Amino acid sequence: MAASNGRTKRQRGEIETLPSGSLRVKVYAGIDPISGKRHYLTEVIPAGRTAAKEAEKARTRLLAQVDERRNPRTRATLDQLLDRWLEVADIEATTRMGYVNKLNKHVRPVLGRLPVGRLEAETLESFYASLRRCRDWCGGKAYVKHRVEGEHACTEKCRPHVCKPLSASSVRQIHWILSGALSRAVRWRWIAVNPASQAEPPAPPHPDPQPPSPADAARIISESWRDPDWGALVWLAMTTGARRGELAALRWHHLDLAAGVLTLRRSAYLDEHGQLQEKDTKTHQQRRVALDPETIEVLRELHGRYVDRLAQLDADADPADYVFSPDPDNSRGYRPDTITQRYGRLATRLGIDSHIHALRHYSATELINAGVDVRTVAGRLGHGGGGTTTLRVYAAWLSESDQRAAGTLAARMPPRPLLPAQGTTPNSPYKQIATELRQRITAGQLKQGDQLPTVAELSAAYGVAVSTAHRAVTLLVEEGLVGVLRGRRVTVVGAQAAD
Repeated sequence: MAASNGRTKRQRGEIETLPSGSLRVKVYAGIDPISGKRHYLTEVIPAGRTAAKEAEKARTRLLAQVDERRNPRTRATLDQLLDRWLEVADIEATTRMGYVNKLNKHVRPVLGRLPVGRLEAETLESFYASLRRCRDWCGGKAYVKHRVEGEHACTEKCRPHVCKPLSASSVRQIHWILSGALSRAVRWRWIAVNPASQAEPPAPPHPDPQPPSPADAARIISESWRDPDWGALVWLAMTTGARRGELAALRWHHLDLAAGVLTLRRSAYLDEHGQLQEKDTKTHQQRRVALDPETIEVLRELHGRYVDRLAQLDADADPADYVFSPDPDNSRGYRPDTITQRYGRLATRLGIDSHIHALRHYSATELINAGVDVRTVAGRLGHGGGGTTTLRVYAAWLSESDQRAAGTLAARMPPRPLLPAQGTTPNSPYKQIATELRQRITAGQLKQGDQLPTVAELSAAYGVAVSTAHRAVTLLVEEGLVGVLRGRRVTVVGAQAAD
């Protein structure tokens, strides 16, 4: 027997005394699959009369955790868990595609063959750290990234690998995907503890919306209006803050131009086969957005061009046709990625760093800067939480507030370019207002330094929309007769530009 030979059984784990008097319990837990280093479970027991007893309990508990991992209730790998979880999880189509893409690209190649029972918090945190260093998980080794698999003659496309870290938001998404799958594994009794609940993902990135400036917005509108139908889409994205998928799925029966209301019910997306499909909006609830008079006019003109094209095709208008379409008969909607790419090319031509979602940021930022309450802005943009609650509980109050929001944003929109046939109309209301103000400045009735009436006052005096009065003032600004400073009234600069 071991005792008769004078040898004692080696004790698993160790308890050491720290300089502070506390006791540190340390238990060997195997090799970390990410770093390849020896891994230990540790716990520190504060100094005290019962410290030795508590340390022994901790050692027993840590040993039980190690034994649980070495002899798990299941031998299933993480790949098998993910496959099973994706089969039963109730996930929206676009969300599922995003999950599958991230799992296949980043998780399965590294952790897929690891038994679920051996996955622990330190392994996950080490995995997250490696992704933050390099999304391709190169391990710091230099290699050539080939563009073609198998034997081939390398071209200029075969270049040395350059580490590109995965963004903190993407790593956080991977963490929550794994957390959901491992939580289901606990419920199924595959494992006893969810290691993702003990792991710490990267801190959430700080929100950094970068909407185009008013000057850039004006350039974007002008450039997009080279194609009036495309310009109408960009205009509507600015004024309503609708998502690209919602614009792509918009149909004529979703518009009530008489009442000035747009209803967003559906959103377009591409399935895993690249086919265009439709689904509910992101919050799974429809929302009604008030339209200002200028936007209503933009949509009326768009509908007129649509009807004219159908007449040439000897076809009848259908309320189910798409509002924005690459086809002459509007029978097919835009692909969301087509909208993104076309807007990206537009911004590149103008030298503006912008993307289609930035127009949503522009709408929200301009409304908030104008003093519109956040709940109304959330309702217009369809944000979850505050937006859905506002629409459900404060529907009557929101209707009036939303009308004010629509008018406020219209007043802050840059003038839209008019088509040649429209631009030659001499009796445009905003031009009449601008002409009268120009004459008063030239005659000396309004002198340098004098303040113009406010846009609201001009709107009331001439019986026009606020947006029309704003266009008249903008015309005088472009002529150099008046100047505008944020937070101050419009002021007469001089009459020298009137000649």
